[in-house]
Amino acid sequence: MSTIDITTTSDERAVRITGGRRLTGTTTVQGSKNIALHLYAAAILSDEPLTLVGAPEILDTLVVADILHRTGTRATVTGDEFATRPADSYFPVIPDDLGRRIRTTAVMGGALLARSGKVTFPTPGGDAFCARYIDRHLAAMEAAGAEVEVNRGRVRARFTGKRLPFITDVETREWGPSLGATVTAMLLAARVPGTSSILNPSVEPEVTHTAALLSQAGVGIEWRGRKALNVTGTDCIRGGVFTVPPDRLEAATLALAAAITGGAIHLDGFPPAAFPDGLVSVFADAGIQLDPLNGGTAVSTPAGPRPVQMATGPHPGFPTDVQPQLTAFLTRAEGASRIDERIYSQRDSHLPALAAFGAAVNATGSVITVQGRSALRAADVVGEDIRAVTALVIAALAAEGTSTIRGMYHLRRGYGSLLPKLATFGAKLTIDQEKP
Repeated sequence: MSTIDITTTSDERAVRITGGRRLTGTTTVQGSKNIALHLYAAAILSDEPLTLVGAPEILDTLVVADILHRTGTRATVTGDEFATRPADSYFPVIPDDLGRRIRTTAVMGGALLARSGKVTFPTPGGDAFCARYIDRHLAAMEAAGAEVEVNRGRVRARFTGKRLPFITDVETREWGPSLGATVTAMLLAARVPGTSSILNPSVEPEVTHTAALLSQAGVGIEWRGRKALNVTGTDCIRGGVFTVPPDRLEAATLALAAAITGGAIHLDGFPPAAFPDGLVSVFADAGIQLDPLNGGTAVSTPAGPRPVQMATGPHPGFPTDVQPQLTAFLTRAEGASRIDERIYSQRDSHLPALAAFGAAVNATGSVITVQGRSALRAADVVGEDIRAVTALVIAALAAEGTSTIRGMYHLRRGYGSLLPKLATFGAKLTIDQEKP
Protein backbone atom coordinates (compact mmCIF):
# COMPACT_ATOMS: atom_id res chain seq x y z
CA MET A 1 0.00 0.00 0.00
CA SER A 2 1.09 3.58 -0.54
CA THR A 3 2.34 5.52 2.44
CA ILE A 4 -0.07 8.44 1.86
CA ASP A 5 -1.98 9.12 5.06
CA ILE A 6 -5.73 8.57 4.62
CA THR A 7 -6.67 8.87 8.27
CA THR A 8 -7.52 12.57 8.04
CA THR A 9 -10.17 14.36 6.00
CA SER A 10 -8.25 17.63 5.99
CA ASP A 11 -4.88 18.92 4.85
CA GLU A 12 -4.07 22.41 6.12
CA ARG A 13 -1.00 22.88 3.97
CA ALA A 14 -1.07 25.83 1.57
CA VAL A 15 0.09 26.09 -2.02
CA ARG A 16 1.84 29.35 -2.84
CA ILE A 17 1.97 30.29 -6.51
CA THR A 18 3.70 33.28 -8.05
CA GLY A 19 1.91 34.09 -11.28
CA GLY A 20 3.04 35.50 -14.59
CA ARG A 21 5.20 32.64 -15.86
CA ARG A 22 4.55 31.15 -19.28
CA LEU A 23 4.20 27.36 -19.01
CA THR A 24 5.92 25.08 -21.51
CA GLY A 25 6.96 21.45 -21.64
CA THR A 26 5.79 17.85 -22.03
CA THR A 27 4.01 15.56 -19.60
CA THR A 28 1.88 12.44 -19.43
CA VAL A 29 -1.68 12.30 -18.12
CA GLN A 30 -2.65 10.27 -15.04
CA GLY A 31 -5.20 7.48 -15.11
CA SER A 32 -8.79 8.67 -14.96
CA LYS A 33 -10.01 9.27 -11.41
CA ASN A 34 -13.71 9.00 -12.20
CA ILE A 35 -13.38 5.93 -14.41
CA ALA A 36 -11.07 4.19 -11.94
CA LEU A 37 -13.51 4.64 -9.05
CA HIS A 38 -16.16 2.70 -10.97
CA LEU A 39 -13.68 0.02 -12.05
CA TYR A 40 -12.65 -0.45 -8.41
CA ALA A 41 -16.29 -1.20 -7.57
CA ALA A 42 -16.51 -3.68 -10.45
CA ALA A 43 -13.40 -5.46 -9.11
CA ILE A 44 -15.47 -6.60 -6.11
CA LEU A 45 -17.38 -8.94 -8.45
CA SER A 46 -14.33 -10.73 -9.79
CA ASP A 47 -13.91 -14.43 -8.95
CA GLU A 48 -10.24 -14.30 -9.92
CA PRO A 49 -7.32 -11.92 -9.30
CA LEU A 50 -7.71 -8.65 -11.21
CA THR A 51 -5.13 -5.94 -11.83
CA LEU A 52 -6.03 -2.44 -12.96
CA VAL A 53 -3.01 -0.83 -14.62
CA GLY A 54 -2.72 2.95 -14.79
CA ALA A 55 -4.71 3.60 -11.62
CA PRO A 56 -4.40 7.22 -10.49
CA GLU A 57 -2.13 7.68 -7.48
CA ILE A 58 -4.63 9.76 -5.54
CA LEU A 59 -6.23 9.81 -2.12
CA ASP A 60 -9.54 8.39 -3.39
CA THR A 61 -7.75 5.28 -4.70
CA LEU A 62 -6.40 4.55 -1.23
CA VAL A 63 -9.75 5.21 0.44
CA VAL A 64 -11.40 2.67 -1.88
CA ALA A 65 -8.62 0.13 -1.29
CA ASP A 66 -9.29 0.46 2.44
CA ILE A 67 -13.03 -0.05 1.87
CA LEU A 68 -12.32 -3.22 -0.12
CA HIS A 69 -10.03 -4.53 2.64
CA ARG A 70 -12.61 -3.91 5.33
CA THR A 71 -15.41 -5.56 3.36
CA GLY A 72 -13.41 -8.63 2.36
CA THR A 73 -11.78 -8.10 -1.04
CA ARG A 74 -8.01 -8.15 -0.77
CA ALA A 75 -6.66 -5.03 -2.48
CA THR A 76 -3.13 -3.70 -2.85
CA VAL A 77 -1.93 -0.48 -4.41
CA THR A 78 1.59 -0.42 -5.82
CA GLY A 79 2.40 2.67 -7.82
CA ASP A 80 -0.21 2.82 -10.55
CA GLU A 81 -1.38 -0.78 -10.14
CA PHE A 82 -4.54 -1.60 -8.22
CA ALA A 83 -4.64 -5.36 -7.66
CA THR A 84 -7.46 -7.37 -6.09
CA ARG A 85 -8.13 -10.94 -5.08
CA PRO A 86 -11.58 -12.27 -4.19
CA ALA A 87 -12.50 -12.55 -0.54
CA ASP A 88 -12.71 -15.80 1.42
CA SER A 89 -15.78 -14.25 3.05
CA TYR A 90 -17.43 -10.85 2.90
CA PHE A 91 -18.30 -8.32 5.57
CA PRO A 92 -20.57 -6.14 3.44
CA VAL A 93 -20.69 -3.02 5.60
CA ILE A 94 -19.03 0.10 4.19
CA PRO A 95 -17.74 2.13 7.16
CA ASP A 96 -19.28 5.56 7.50
CA ASP A 97 -15.92 7.32 7.87
CA LEU A 98 -14.77 6.00 4.48
CA GLY A 99 -18.02 5.81 2.54
CA ARG A 100 -18.78 9.48 3.18
CA ARG A 101 -15.47 10.53 1.63
CA ILE A 102 -16.07 9.34 -1.93
CA ARG A 103 -18.77 9.86 -4.54
CA THR A 104 -19.17 6.22 -5.63
CA THR A 105 -20.32 4.75 -2.32
CA ALA A 106 -23.70 3.66 -3.72
CA VAL A 107 -21.96 1.96 -6.68
CA MET A 108 -19.73 0.04 -4.29
CA GLY A 109 -22.84 -0.79 -2.27
CA GLY A 110 -24.41 -2.24 -5.41
CA ALA A 111 -21.32 -4.35 -6.06
CA LEU A 112 -21.30 -5.72 -2.51
CA LEU A 113 -25.03 -6.45 -2.71
CA ALA A 114 -24.46 -8.35 -5.95
CA ARG A 115 -21.52 -10.25 -4.44
CA SER A 116 -22.81 -11.17 -0.99
CA GLY A 117 -26.57 -10.72 -1.15
CA LYS A 118 -26.68 -7.92 1.39
CA VAL A 119 -25.02 -4.59 2.14
CA THR A 120 -25.07 -1.61 4.48
CA PHE A 121 -23.56 1.69 3.39
CA PRO A 122 -23.77 5.41 4.19
CA THR A 123 -25.05 8.02 1.81
CA PRO A 124 -22.15 9.12 -0.41
CA GLY A 125 -19.78 12.02 0.07
CA GLY A 126 -17.16 13.54 -2.19
CA ASP A 127 -17.47 17.16 -3.25
CA ALA A 128 -19.46 19.73 -1.30
CA PHE A 129 -21.04 21.75 -4.13
CA CYS A 130 -24.11 19.52 -4.39
CA ALA A 131 -25.96 16.62 -2.82
CA ARG A 132 -25.38 13.15 -4.28
CA TYR A 133 -28.80 11.72 -4.98
CA ILE A 134 -28.99 7.92 -5.04
CA ASP A 135 -32.69 7.29 -5.73
CA ARG A 136 -31.94 5.67 -9.11
CA HIS A 137 -29.33 3.42 -7.47
CA LEU A 138 -31.88 2.28 -4.88
CA ALA A 139 -34.52 1.79 -7.59
CA ALA A 140 -32.08 -0.49 -9.45
CA MET A 141 -31.50 -2.53 -6.28
CA GLU A 142 -35.24 -2.90 -5.76
CA ALA A 143 -35.79 -3.81 -9.42
CA ALA A 144 -33.17 -6.54 -8.97
CA GLY A 145 -35.28 -7.98 -6.13
CA ALA A 146 -33.61 -6.48 -3.05
CA GLU A 147 -35.41 -5.12 -0.04
CA VAL A 148 -34.08 -1.61 0.62
CA GLU A 149 -34.33 0.47 3.78
CA VAL A 150 -32.97 3.99 4.29
CA ASN A 151 -32.63 5.27 7.83
CA ARG A 152 -30.60 8.19 9.22
CA GLY A 153 -28.20 8.46 6.34
CA ARG A 154 -27.57 4.73 5.97
CA VAL A 155 -28.85 2.27 3.40
CA ARG A 156 -29.51 -1.41 4.10
CA ALA A 157 -30.33 -3.73 1.23
CA ARG A 158 -30.64 -7.50 0.99
CA PHE A 159 -31.92 -10.19 -1.31
CA THR A 160 -34.48 -12.44 0.35
CA GLY A 161 -35.49 -14.59 -2.63
CA LYS A 162 -34.20 -15.95 -5.91
CA ARG A 163 -32.47 -13.43 -8.14
CA LEU A 164 -34.15 -12.94 -11.50
CA PRO A 165 -33.42 -10.77 -14.55
CA PHE A 166 -34.82 -7.28 -14.14
CA ILE A 167 -35.59 -4.04 -15.94
CA THR A 168 -34.73 -0.63 -14.48
CA ASP A 169 -34.82 2.93 -15.80
CA VAL A 170 -31.83 5.06 -14.72
CA GLU A 171 -32.92 8.37 -16.20
CA THR A 172 -33.45 11.26 -13.78
CA ARG A 173 -35.92 14.06 -14.35
CA GLU A 174 -33.41 16.85 -13.75
CA TRP A 175 -30.05 15.55 -15.00
CA GLY A 176 -30.88 12.92 -17.59
CA PRO A 177 -29.33 9.43 -17.43
CA SER A 178 -27.58 8.72 -14.13
CA LEU A 179 -23.98 7.69 -14.68
CA GLY A 180 -23.59 6.05 -11.27
CA ALA A 181 -26.95 4.28 -11.32
CA THR A 182 -26.14 2.84 -14.75
CA VAL A 183 -22.99 1.26 -13.31
CA THR A 184 -24.82 0.07 -10.19
CA ALA A 185 -27.44 -1.61 -12.35
CA MET A 186 -24.74 -3.22 -14.52
CA LEU A 187 -22.96 -4.65 -11.48
CA LEU A 188 -26.19 -6.04 -10.07
CA ALA A 189 -27.11 -7.61 -13.42
CA ALA A 190 -23.64 -9.09 -13.92
CA ARG A 191 -24.30 -11.79 -11.32
CA VAL A 192 -27.95 -12.50 -12.22
CA PRO A 193 -28.63 -15.50 -14.53
CA GLY A 194 -30.35 -14.33 -17.70
CA THR A 195 -30.54 -10.95 -19.37
CA SER A 196 -31.45 -7.75 -17.54
CA SER A 197 -32.21 -4.46 -19.27
CA ILE A 198 -31.13 -0.96 -18.24
CA LEU A 199 -33.32 1.67 -19.88
CA ASN A 200 -31.97 5.10 -20.89
CA PRO A 201 -28.40 4.29 -19.81
CA SER A 202 -25.66 6.87 -19.48
CA VAL A 203 -22.97 6.65 -22.15
CA GLU A 204 -20.30 8.50 -20.19
CA PRO A 205 -16.80 6.96 -20.43
CA GLU A 206 -17.14 5.79 -16.81
CA VAL A 207 -19.99 3.56 -17.99
CA THR A 208 -18.50 2.35 -21.27
CA HIS A 209 -15.17 1.40 -19.69
CA THR A 210 -16.88 -0.45 -16.84
CA ALA A 211 -18.95 -2.27 -19.47
CA ALA A 212 -15.72 -3.12 -21.33
CA LEU A 213 -14.19 -4.56 -18.15
CA LEU A 214 -17.28 -6.69 -17.48
CA SER A 215 -17.35 -7.87 -21.10
CA GLN A 216 -13.69 -8.90 -20.87
CA ALA A 217 -14.59 -10.77 -17.69
CA GLY A 218 -17.29 -12.84 -19.38
CA VAL A 219 -20.44 -10.78 -18.76
CA GLY A 220 -22.69 -10.29 -21.78
CA ILE A 221 -22.96 -6.62 -22.75
CA GLU A 222 -25.26 -5.46 -25.55
CA TRP A 223 -25.84 -1.79 -26.30
CA ARG A 224 -29.14 -0.95 -27.99
CA GLY A 225 -28.27 2.59 -28.92
CA ARG A 226 -29.07 5.05 -26.15
CA LYS A 227 -32.39 3.41 -25.37
CA ALA A 228 -31.20 0.34 -23.50
CA LEU A 229 -28.22 -1.64 -22.27
CA ASN A 230 -28.72 -5.39 -21.93
CA VAL A 231 -26.55 -7.28 -19.45
CA THR A 232 -26.39 -11.08 -19.38
CA GLY A 233 -25.05 -12.28 -16.07
CA THR A 234 -22.68 -15.12 -15.27
CA ASP A 235 -21.80 -17.17 -12.19
CA CYS A 236 -18.06 -16.81 -12.87
CA ILE A 237 -16.58 -13.38 -13.50
CA ARG A 238 -13.01 -13.66 -14.73
CA GLY A 239 -10.04 -11.56 -13.62
CA GLY A 240 -6.99 -10.58 -15.61
CA VAL A 241 -5.49 -7.21 -16.46
CA PHE A 242 -7.37 -4.07 -17.51
CA THR A 243 -5.95 -0.63 -18.26
CA VAL A 244 -7.44 2.53 -16.79
CA PRO A 245 -7.58 5.13 -19.60
CA PRO A 246 -5.93 8.55 -19.20
CA ASP A 247 -7.90 11.21 -17.35
CA ARG A 248 -9.61 13.55 -19.81
CA LEU A 249 -10.29 15.93 -16.91
CA GLU A 250 -6.64 16.23 -15.89
CA ALA A 251 -5.69 16.65 -19.55
CA ALA A 252 -8.17 19.52 -19.88
CA THR A 253 -6.94 21.06 -16.60
CA LEU A 254 -3.33 21.00 -17.78
CA ALA A 255 -4.36 22.52 -21.11
CA LEU A 256 -6.20 25.38 -19.40
CA ALA A 257 -3.31 25.97 -16.99
CA ALA A 258 -0.94 26.41 -19.90
CA ALA A 259 -3.42 28.43 -21.96
CA ILE A 260 -4.09 31.04 -19.26
CA THR A 261 -0.34 31.78 -19.16
CA GLY A 262 -0.01 31.97 -22.95
CA GLY A 263 2.09 28.83 -22.84
CA ALA A 264 2.41 25.76 -25.05
CA ILE A 265 2.56 22.19 -23.76
CA HIS A 266 2.53 18.64 -25.11
CA LEU A 267 0.30 15.98 -23.56
CA ASP A 268 2.24 12.84 -24.38
CA GLY A 269 0.12 9.82 -25.29
CA PHE A 270 -3.16 11.75 -25.07
CA PRO A 271 -4.39 12.52 -28.61
CA PRO A 272 -7.00 15.22 -29.38
CA ALA A 273 -9.54 12.46 -30.11
CA ALA A 274 -9.40 11.47 -26.42
CA PHE A 275 -11.08 14.76 -25.49
CA PRO A 276 -14.90 14.88 -25.66
CA ASP A 277 -16.18 16.53 -28.86
CA GLY A 278 -17.98 19.20 -26.87
CA LEU A 279 -14.78 20.19 -25.09
CA VAL A 280 -12.81 20.38 -28.33
CA SER A 281 -15.45 22.68 -29.80
CA VAL A 282 -15.56 25.02 -26.80
CA PHE A 283 -11.77 25.13 -26.54
CA ALA A 284 -11.58 26.10 -30.23
CA ASP A 285 -14.09 28.90 -29.66
CA ALA A 286 -12.05 30.05 -26.65
CA GLY A 287 -8.84 30.23 -28.68
CA ILE A 288 -7.24 27.03 -27.41
CA GLN A 289 -5.73 24.87 -30.16
CA LEU A 290 -5.46 21.11 -29.70
CA ASP A 291 -3.20 19.74 -32.44
CA PRO A 292 -2.04 16.14 -32.88
CA LEU A 293 1.67 15.68 -32.19
CA ASN A 294 3.57 12.39 -31.95
CA GLY A 295 0.58 10.46 -30.68
CA GLY A 296 -0.33 13.18 -28.19
CA THR A 297 -1.72 16.71 -28.19
CA ALA A 298 0.05 20.04 -28.62
CA VAL A 299 -1.81 22.75 -26.68
CA SER A 300 -1.44 26.43 -27.57
CA THR A 301 -3.35 29.73 -27.61
CA PRO A 302 -1.73 31.67 -30.46
CA ALA A 303 -4.29 34.51 -30.45
CA GLY A 304 -4.98 34.56 -26.73
CA PRO A 305 -8.21 33.79 -24.84
CA ARG A 306 -11.57 34.55 -26.44
CA PRO A 307 -14.99 34.79 -24.72
CA VAL A 308 -17.50 31.99 -25.31
CA GLN A 309 -21.19 31.19 -24.97
CA MET A 310 -21.48 27.55 -23.97
CA ALA A 311 -23.21 24.91 -21.84
CA THR A 312 -22.05 21.84 -19.98
CA GLY A 313 -23.70 18.55 -20.86
CA PRO A 314 -23.51 14.75 -20.81
CA HIS A 315 -20.82 13.02 -22.85
CA PRO A 316 -19.77 13.87 -25.51
CA GLY A 317 -20.69 17.40 -24.40
CA PHE A 318 -18.53 19.74 -22.35
CA PRO A 319 -17.82 18.05 -18.98
CA THR A 320 -19.15 19.74 -15.87
CA ASP A 321 -15.91 18.75 -14.11
CA VAL A 322 -13.99 21.17 -16.35
CA GLN A 323 -16.40 24.09 -15.94
CA PRO A 324 -14.66 25.72 -12.92
CA GLN A 325 -11.27 25.57 -14.64
CA LEU A 326 -12.72 27.03 -17.85
CA THR A 327 -14.36 29.81 -15.83
CA ALA A 328 -10.95 30.75 -14.41
CA PHE A 329 -9.45 30.81 -17.91
CA LEU A 330 -12.25 32.99 -19.31
CA THR A 331 -11.47 35.75 -16.80
CA ARG A 332 -8.57 36.57 -19.15
CA ALA A 333 -10.71 36.74 -22.31
CA GLU A 334 -11.67 40.18 -23.63
CA GLY A 335 -15.46 40.43 -23.43
CA ALA A 336 -18.40 38.63 -21.84
CA SER A 337 -18.67 34.85 -21.52
CA ARG A 338 -21.78 32.92 -20.58
CA ILE A 339 -21.69 29.38 -19.12
CA ASP A 340 -24.92 27.45 -18.69
CA GLU A 341 -24.26 24.74 -16.09
CA ARG A 342 -26.76 22.05 -17.07
CA ILE A 343 -25.44 19.16 -14.98
CA TYR A 344 -25.11 20.65 -11.48
CA SER A 345 -27.10 23.86 -11.32
CA GLN A 346 -25.42 24.96 -8.08
CA ARG A 347 -21.84 24.39 -9.22
CA ASP A 348 -20.55 27.88 -8.49
CA SER A 349 -18.50 27.41 -5.30
CA HIS A 350 -15.40 28.65 -7.15
CA LEU A 351 -16.86 32.07 -7.96
CA PRO A 352 -16.32 33.91 -4.62
CA ALA A 353 -12.65 32.88 -4.59
CA LEU A 354 -12.19 33.92 -8.24
CA ALA A 355 -13.73 37.27 -7.34
CA ALA A 356 -11.04 37.61 -4.66
CA PHE A 357 -8.50 37.47 -7.49
CA GLY A 358 -10.29 40.44 -9.06
CA ALA A 359 -12.39 38.45 -11.53
CA ALA A 360 -15.79 39.84 -12.57
CA VAL A 361 -17.87 36.66 -12.19
CA ASN A 362 -21.49 36.15 -11.26
CA ALA A 363 -24.09 33.36 -11.11
CA THR A 364 -27.81 33.72 -11.73
CA GLY A 365 -29.45 30.36 -11.25
CA SER A 366 -27.50 27.87 -13.35
CA VAL A 367 -25.92 30.56 -15.57
CA ILE A 368 -22.43 31.86 -14.84
CA THR A 369 -21.29 35.10 -16.47
CA VAL A 370 -17.66 36.18 -16.78
CA GLN A 371 -16.75 39.72 -17.80
CA GLY A 372 -13.17 39.98 -19.00
CA ARG A 373 -10.48 40.87 -19.33
CA SER A 374 -9.68 40.94 -15.62
CA ALA A 375 -6.32 42.01 -14.26
CA LEU A 376 -5.95 39.19 -11.78
CA ARG A 377 -4.07 39.95 -8.56
CA ALA A 378 -2.72 37.64 -5.89
CA ALA A 379 -5.23 36.36 -3.35
CA ASP A 380 -5.45 34.17 -0.24
CA VAL A 381 -8.27 31.71 -0.99
CA VAL A 382 -9.72 28.32 -0.08
CA GLY A 383 -11.23 25.72 -2.41
CA GLU A 384 -13.78 23.28 -1.02
CA ASP A 385 -14.04 20.72 -3.81
CA ILE A 386 -11.64 19.12 -6.27
CA ARG A 387 -12.35 21.21 -9.36
CA ALA A 388 -12.84 24.47 -7.44
CA VAL A 389 -9.34 24.17 -5.97
CA THR A 390 -7.98 23.48 -9.43
CA ALA A 391 -9.71 26.57 -10.83
CA LEU A 392 -8.00 28.67 -8.16
CA VAL A 393 -4.62 27.18 -9.06
CA ILE A 394 -5.24 28.16 -12.69
CA ALA A 395 -6.21 31.71 -11.72
CA ALA A 396 -3.09 32.03 -9.54
CA LEU A 397 -0.86 31.08 -12.47
CA ALA A 398 -1.99 34.27 -14.26
CA ALA A 399 -2.31 36.57 -11.24
CA GLU A 400 0.20 39.27 -10.38
CA GLY A 401 2.06 38.45 -7.17
CA THR A 402 2.10 35.38 -4.94
CA SER A 403 -1.22 33.72 -4.13
CA THR A 404 -1.98 31.35 -1.26
CA ILE A 405 -4.41 28.52 -1.94
CA ARG A 406 -5.77 26.14 0.68
CA GLY A 407 -7.68 22.96 -0.02
CA MET A 408 -4.88 20.46 -0.52
CA TYR A 409 -7.03 17.60 0.76
CA HIS A 410 -9.43 18.05 -2.16
CA LEU A 411 -6.59 18.42 -4.67
CA ARG A 412 -5.05 15.17 -3.41
CA ARG A 413 -8.40 13.40 -3.82
CA GLY A 414 -8.37 13.96 -7.58
CA TYR A 415 -4.86 14.73 -8.77
CA GLY A 416 -1.77 12.66 -8.05
CA SER A 417 0.91 15.02 -9.35
CA LEU A 418 -0.73 18.13 -10.80
CA LEU A 419 1.46 20.56 -8.88
CA PRO A 420 4.76 18.81 -9.74
CA LYS A 421 3.70 18.78 -13.40
CA LEU A 422 3.01 22.51 -13.30
CA ALA A 423 6.39 23.08 -11.65
CA THR A 424 8.05 21.08 -14.43
CA PHE A 425 6.33 23.41 -16.92
CA GLY A 426 7.97 26.37 -15.19
CA ALA A 427 5.37 27.44 -12.63
CA LYS A 428 6.83 29.02 -9.49
CA LEU A 429 5.12 27.26 -6.59
CA THR A 430 5.80 25.89 -3.15
CA ILE A 431 3.81 23.80 -0.68
CA ASP A 432 4.01 24.69 3.00
CA GLN A 433 5.00 21.56 4.86
CA GLU A 434 4.11 22.92 8.29
CA LYS A 435 0.51 22.54 9.44
CA PRO A 436 -0.77 25.38 11.62
